[in-house]
Amino acid sequence: MSGTKALLKAINEAIKQQKWDDAIEAAQEVFQKDAKNYQAYVHIFLAFAFDKKNQVDEAEATYLAATALKPTDTQAWQGLIKLYQRQRGKKLKQYQHAALKLAEIYRDINEMYKCQDVVDKFVDHARSQGDREQYVSALDLILPESPIYPALEGRVPHPAKTYEIQAQITEADEKKRINTLIGERRTRIGARVSEVSLEVKREVYGQSRLGYVYGQLINWATDDDVRRTYEEKLLQYCYDRLLAWPPGEQKQREAAIVQKLANDMVIIRHPFKFAWDIAINWQDHKDIAEWDVTVLRQYCSFFPDSDLNRVIMGFLTSDISPFPKEVSQQPTPPTSSESEDESEDDEAGGAPTTYVPLTEEDRLLMIMEGVSSADSLFALRLTGEYYQHVEEHESNVELMRKALDLVKSERTKTGLSFQNTEDAFSVYLGTALSPRNHQEAKALFDGVLTHDPSSTRAMIGVGLIFEEEEEYTEAIDFLERALKRDPENLRVKTEAAWVKALKGDYVTCKSELESCLPGLTKKGQVNKELLAQTQYRIGYCVWNLETSRSARKSRSGAYAYFLEALKSNLNYAPAYTSLGVYYADYAKDKKRARRCFQKAVELSPSEVQSAERLARSFADDGDWDRVELVAQRVVDSGKVKPPPGSKRKGISWPFAALGVAELNKQDYRKAIVSFQAALRILPEDYNSWVGLGESYHGSGRKLLERRGSPKFILADVKRELGEFDEAIELYRKVVETRPDEAGVAIASMQVTVDSALDSLDKGFFGKAIDLAAETLEFAADAPQAIKETFNFWKAVADACSLFSSVQSRLSEFPVDLVQKLLGDGSLPEQQVVDVDGVDTAITNGVNSKEDSTGTELTRVLHATILAHKRAIHAAANDIHAQAVAYYNLGWAEHRAHMCLPFKLRKKATNYLKASIACFKRAIELEAGNSEFWNALGVVTSGVNPSVSQHAFVRSLHLNEGGAHAWTNLGTLALLQGDIPFANDAFTKAQSADPDYSHAWLGQGLVALLTGDQKEARGLFTHAMDIAEASSMSTRRHYAVSMFDYIMESPSDIPITSVIQPILALSQLQGLRPSDLAYSHLAALFQERNHEHARAVSTLQTLCTALEADYELTESPQSLKHFAIAKADLGRAHLAVGSNPDAIESAELAIQLSADESDSELTPAERRRVRLSAHVTLGLAKYYQGSVDDAVACFDLAIAESDGNPDVACVLAQVLWATGREEARERAREVLFEVIESSPHHVQAVLLLGVVALLDDDEESLEAVVAELQSLRASDEGVTTADQRRLGEVLRAVAAFGKGARRRTTHFPGSKSTTPRATTVPAFSNIFSPIIVLPTPTLSTRFSSSACTFCPLQSCTTSLCVLFLPLPCPAAAVPPA
Repeated sequence: MSGTKALLKAINEAIKQQKWDDAIEAAQEVFQKDAKNYQAYVHIFLAFAFDKKNQVDEAEATYLAATALKPTDTQAWQGLIKLYQRQRGKKLKQYQHAALKLAEIYRDINEMYKCQDVVDKFVDHARSQGDREQYVSALDLILPESPIYPALEGRVPHPAKTYEIQAQITEADEKKRINTLIGERRTRIGARVSEVSLEVKREVYGQSRLGYVYGQLINWATDDDVRRTYEEKLLQYCYDRLLAWPPGEQKQREAAIVQKLANDMVIIRHPFKFAWDIAINWQDHKDIAEWDVTVLRQYCSFFPDSDLNRVIMGFLTSDISPFPKEVSQQPTPPTSSESEDESEDDEAGGAPTTYVPLTEEDRLLMIMEGVSSADSLFALRLTGEYYQHVEEHESNVELMRKALDLVKSERTKTGLSFQNTEDAFSVYLGTALSPRNHQEAKALFDGVLTHDPSSTRAMIGVGLIFEEEEEYTEAIDFLERALKRDPENLRVKTEAAWVKALKGDYVTCKSELESCLPGLTKKGQVNKELLAQTQYRIGYCVWNLETSRSARKSRSGAYAYFLEALKSNLNYAPAYTSLGVYYADYAKDKKRARRCFQKAVELSPSEVQSAERLARSFADDGDWDRVELVAQRVVDSGKVKPPPGSKRKGISWPFAALGVAELNKQDYRKAIVSFQAALRILPEDYNSWVGLGESYHGSGRKLLERRGSPKFILADVKRELGEFDEAIELYRKVVETRPDEAGVAIASMQVTVDSALDSLDKGFFGKAIDLAAETLEFAADAPQAIKETFNFWKAVADACSLFSSVQSRLSEFPVDLVQKLLGDGSLPEQQVVDVDGVDTAITNGVNSKEDSTGTELTRVLHATILAHKRAIHAAANDIHAQAVAYYNLGWAEHRAHMCLPFKLRKKATNYLKASIACFKRAIELEAGNSEFWNALGVVTSGVNPSVSQHAFVRSLHLNEGGAHAWTNLGTLALLQGDIPFANDAFTKAQSADPDYSHAWLGQGLVALLTGDQKEARGLFTHAMDIAEASSMSTRRHYAVSMFDYIMESPSDIPITSVIQPILALSQLQGLRPSDLAYSHLAALFQERNHEHARAVSTLQTLCTALEADYELTESPQSLKHFAIAKADLGRAHLAVGSNPDAIESAELAIQLSADESDSELTPAERRRVRLSAHVTLGLAKYYQGSVDDAVACFDLAIAESDGNPDVACVLAQVLWATGREEARERAREVLFEVIESSPHHVQAVLLLGVVALLDDDEESLEAVVAELQSLRASDEGVTTADQRRLGEVLRAVAAFGKGARRRTTHFPGSKSTTPRATTVPAFSNIFSPIIVLPTPTLSTRFSSSACTFCPLQSCTTSLCVLFLPLPCPAAAVPPA
């Protein structure tokens, strides 16, 4: 024992001297010697030593061992607390446990100050060293749940304050954690924000104790404001938890908690709107009457500005409310037990008041305003009930579809079934749909009956559908089965009886309905509507059972029941209808009858019988506005057209009445639509056919004025669809059966002309002319009655104008027929516009100097003008038609002006003056027509640009989207030199109509003027692609731009670049064969496309026309064009092997261009024409065997062309082909001269290479090979074809050059035995493309005044040279 005490003393000394190792060693010896005594005491020393040596874990374990040995000893707990304090927040949970134990020890020994001090220090330590969550946990020590709270009560803050701190911290932390986790997890692959949000909230709420804190705070709070605030927060928190949980038991428990909290707030009348909304909307009753009306009225009192309040107040004050009416509509004053805040006035100085609607209109408006923005199931249910009552079926359909979607959403959110609410919405929707959509309505009712087989409204809904579909047997069967399920349901019983009456069993129906009366009268005021309906139906049965006049006239029969029905329900519409029939047919009181019918229609648009009688009454009075009003009301009711699949017949009279009313207002388009709708329902309706015919007649379409023709209508439809061939055939069939019908005849003419114009736009010129001729033939044989109508002469004029459009078919114009049709001048139409000098004789006034083509064109133009004049005369009584007629005549005069030669169009001709006068007259008659102003701008553009600009601006003011007006304004700006403005105008035209080709054409001209030829060519190509085939300007500019492109492009251009312009020019030739410049251009394109035969034909026609023009006018310009065409014709003859013709044409071209002083050709043009003619003449003579003459021609060509290298190469080939040595020697000299002047001329180098190879001249061959290699490596000036020939020669040199095998041979006529290098047959084949003599590569294209028809075309009409390689016949090639 003494040794142990010595060790204890040694431990104490060691600690005092801070010898911690010695203290630890001594303590361990104590444990070995005396394990029972002093153990706890030694543990404390040992733990203190470990602590000083920073052996924290050993110190903690030793302290814990000491506390286990002596739990009530404060030293070990104090040491442990100090140890934890030095570790800051690392051991905060253990610190809390130690502090609690030490506080309990002090409590037990009644040292309360020390107890409080331990707890306060721990809480302060947790606040300063721990995180927010640890601090919240530390506060638990001073809350009522803590074991030491009874000892500390009064010494620590009030629990409400502590709970509020915990709530605030936990709120913020959970919100932050939720946002952080959502932000982290939403970036995962495949994550959806909604799913991630729910997952995170479930995770956080599953660990949260915030709801418990809110509950304790509410229990301990002494401040009412604080308590109410946290009651609201608790409800919102629980609602958020509810939304986070998936469907299941947990969600149901959460929903029950939320509902209980909300109901508790309602019970204590706490005005928290969210709670009241839940308490009201989450109820799911079968009937609206099961809601607590007191709660509803309190809601309106507390929240007078809410949307739900408007709906509730509107419903409660309506007649269909199942709740008793409140004596005073003012809000109930708060009781004395309520808080002072609830009774305080608002800032405006008055208490909130609830608006009470006084009229049905105010009520409906109030409910509509409330439900439009309310997201409330109860509001939607009340509104659906009210809409059904007032028969707002269309609005109810949309509303109930929204309600069903809301039910699904709320069911997903809350987990509540809302089955009764969904069934109610389905019934409302089915009832609203049943008048028009039976199938969907029946499906909805069946769905309700699967959940609730006793649903009265669903049963009645299905029964009514069967009634509407006139399937009375099925309706009776269904309603009888429904009645068995609910025998006391008087609504089902009366409906079942009524179906029997509709089936014809009036006796049974009357008996069953009478048996229902006692039950209905006992029910009192609530069932007055059903009582009125039953009384009316009994009267209906009596009316049909007692059919004699005296019985029906009796006021004690059916009449009495109808009156009783109105006494029960003054707004029951069918009773008014029956009374109206009684007064009209039996009492002979039309005034009362009309009042009854009018009241019935006002109450219900479904009263078709009343509406029909009322409409007929108004029609008899000539009051068509009211007829239209009544008919439109019936149409809008949905009763007119039967639902799909229904056996019920439709009602046609409302559409017919609408048609008649619109016909009287001269609204023919609407009348046509109405009569067509009536005929779809009842095709046999004679009067509707008559009305449709009158409508067509009034609209100018001249339909039959008696019962319509189905073929005619089908033809009209085909015409509108653009199926002209079928329409023409149908019209002609109608004409065959009704030859005297003016409307049919004119329609047939119009559709034929429309088809012709459509064919013209599509490029079917022959078909267009054939149809125009058919129109004129039909017009000549047409009845005399229609020859005085505007549309007749409009069709005749359009048919004549087609011949002026397709001038290649002018010879087919039936002159005599048209002259006979126009008459002999007895009518005054020539006086309409007498400026042009065109009278009724279309063959008069022809210039004797004009050729036959000019005469034919003049006749066509005059016929068109005269026909339009006759149209003006026929439209004298119709201002609009007269304005259109003057407009049409103006364009006809302008067309005649544009068909004149260019030199005559430089000044204002009579045609142009007449055109301007016509358009001015049209504007006087109808100044608001943008097309008239646009036309005036076009015709005055060359006379007075200022007037033209004003006209275009006025047209655009009337119609800003007129693409043609913008284009014309841009063209005017282009003519005046304002290029930027022109470009802007063309751009706006493209925006207005991207498919208007002339807008793109104008912008192409702008690009051409600015030097961007590539852009211009692209724009011209696009304009060509989208333009009609009748657009000449697009084809002209496109062809010219493509020719210029081909002139500058390599020889291997795509074939489409040649074929498409040929197609465009062929269409242009069909439209305007007198455009000789474009005929020449077409021949040059044909030549490039190797269509030499067609080129010959085109050029021969061109030369004939030029020769005829020269003989007529002796114009030097015509002579110039003739010389150029002859040079090209000679080349074309050479290409087809017609050498004599080629020689003739070439010699004539040389002769015409011989005298430089007398020729209109410029020096450059003359040089090119003569070069082409000389080369053509030389080749032709060569092919005829006249080699010397050919050489002479080539010498002249070389001399006149200043040594043209291409011609020199041709001469060298000709000389070499003769076989004579002196000729070949000269060929070498010619080629060397070419090389001297043009060292890199590919053809010359190739020929020298062949010559050197044939001469076995190794020195020259090496030089030639080097040059060939240089040319092959160079891209400048070397085409693809040249590269191909370079490769062939180099391969030949490699095969037959130096070191190659030679064959000894002798040239014919040679006596030399010297071996010479010659070619094997394969060698000849290799060089045949080079040795073959090419045809001339020079041609010229002349310009024409015709090119000035389109603005700015002169920039592309300058004389240019065409290099067209033309192959010569292989048989004509002399042997090498």
